[in-house]
Amino acid sequence: MFKLTSLNLNGIRSATTKGVEAWIAATQPDCICVQEIKAQAPDLAGRFEELASLKGHFHLAEKKGYSGVGVYTRHEPSDVVLGFDGGEFDAEGRYVELRFDTPQRKFSIISSYFPSGSSGEERQQAKFRFLALMHPHLMALKQQRDFVLCGDINIAHQQADLKNWKGNQKNSGFLPEERAWMTQLLADGLVDVYRRLQPDTTDACYTWWSNRGQAYAKNVGWRLDYHLATPAIAETARTEAIYKGEKFSDHAPITVEYELAL
Repeated sequence: MFKLTSLNLNGIRSATTKGVEAWIAATQPDCICVQEIKAQAPDLAGRFEELASLKGHFHLAEKKGYSGVGVYTRHEPSDVVLGFDGGEFDAEGRYVELRFDTPQRKFSIISSYFPSGSSGEERQQAKFRFLALMHPHLMALKQQRDFVLCGDINIAHQQADLKNWKGNQKNSGFLPEERAWMTQLLADGLVDVYRRLQPDTTDACYTWWSNRGQAYAKNVGWRLDYHLATPAIAETARTEAIYKGEKFSDHAPITVEYELAL
């Protein structure tokens, strides 16, 4: 089995002070995709290049203390791809793809951090631009190779994916246009792996909670973190787990076990 975890760290330095490295060592994923590293290369050097004996590969933002994604893995990739659009969003450090290619199969693991539009209209428009670029990118990639994209997508797809869906229909993360984007992505052949394994869960599916008003204690959450896979990879998914035993950030890690070998 291949154990793959995704977690928005909300700052790698913060998450490590809260015990995430010990948790990784205890759970022993083959690979963990992380988002919102919020660090520059000098900050990672000598301390965060590895976590729990997993080697990290990163795409960092130009802006200090902002965004940044990585994949920590115990397997050596055949290639590492940093960025996907060659411009606006590559400067924000939002996409790293590790390729594990053999003569028999082309396979990638991607860590991606989709923009949030919650800070205002300017960032919401950036989010829409990101989505407009990401869809054709993933469709083209799907023609070339199998992959699983792990990440903070910042979209709750269906009513079951957040507690207060009625009150959030005009809020970023649950806008009709964002949900329609996700619906189209799945219609065009990608698979929401969690929903393949757990089609009916509601309260148990959340991966993010606001820091306001006891949202975590009351489980007023959103499902924002996904494994999105090509059908051949999704078919091998066997188990899923959202870990809430400890709080490393405002997101919970989501782990899927796949019946595949690198």
